Amino acid sequence: VYRDAFGITIPAQTGAQSRLGKPIELPQIETGDLVFYNTLGQPYTHVGIYIGDHRFIHAPRSGAAVRIESMRSTYWKTRFNGARRLVF
Repeated sequence: VYRDAFGITIPAQTGAQSRLGKPIELPQIETGDLVFYNTLGQPYTHVGIYIGDHRFIHAPRSGAAVRIESMRSTYWKTRFNGARRLVF
């Protein structure tokens, strides 16, 4: 998505992605920001792209269909690690 929309190539690993750009506090999150989650018992093990209205788009696992989730659901809310802005 970032390569097609902005010409930005980002690493495939979420840990490396979590160090890119600028950290963003949840109240300042904007469409296109990366949102990170702890889904494997360690920080930054899953990433999605914020699409507005407390929702993000992601692939639940490699090969799975991309889907939209609510950041307000208990599952995602309790696993949120932070957000990063790559496009300023």
